[in-house]
Amino acid sequence: MDHPTGVDFHFDIMCPYAYHTSLWMREVRDLTGIDVRWRFFSLEEINRGEGKKHPWERAWSYGWSMMRIGAYLRRQDMSLLDRWYAGAGRALHVEGRKPHRPEVAEVLLTELGLDPGIVKAAIDDPSTGDEVLREHQNVTSKGGFGVPTLVFDDGQALFGPVLVNPPAGAEAVRLWEHVTGWLRFPHLYEMQRPKSPADIDTIVAAFAPYLEARDWLSVQRATP
Repeated sequence: MDHPTGVDFHFDIMCPYAYHTSLWMREVRDLTGIDVRWRFFSLEEINRGEGKKHPWERAWSYGWSMMRIGAYLRRQDMSLLDRWYAGAGRALHVEGRKPHRPEVAEVLLTELGLDPGIVKAAIDDPSTGDEVLREHQNVTSKGGFGVPTLVFDDGQALFGPVLVNPPAGAEAVRLWEHVTGWLRFPHLYEMQRPKSPADIDTIVAAFAPYLEARDWLSVQRATP
């Protein structure tokens, strides 16, 4: 399993780290032919405050609703979800736009050559929410607590890699080989690089569009 041929990549469009990692994941896919299956994870639900509504109890709920649009598109073809995540992620994390607003989501779909009416169709269909919740619960049942989380065909799950300015070309593949090398060691739980002030500056610069566009306060619970 240290040379997997497929992976479930769990993401929330709202997460800047997951977006940067998704760019790396696409590069690995294009260079190696690995099957990347885009799956959902809700940061709104995992970080929900006591007494707050679940995201599915709201008429529109930022990341949750964008993933419901993705679920609707994936029923036609995984490549449509791939395009939606790439487009919405780029809009938020690179361009500083607000794809979490329904009117902007409609514009993005139009830019992708898709029907803007998909926003309403996805939200009017309660089963899209069921689909997002099912995948969220599936990964949390494996201990998942955030994104990106990779789930491999043998059932092993890895959180990360957490990165910015993702590598390309041969270096992207090399990182993939290091990441999947962890699968040989099922009791290796954690390794982390401490962040220096210079690292924080790099992250802040990479996240600047996202920080400018977000309409919420970020909540991050302690990891288990």
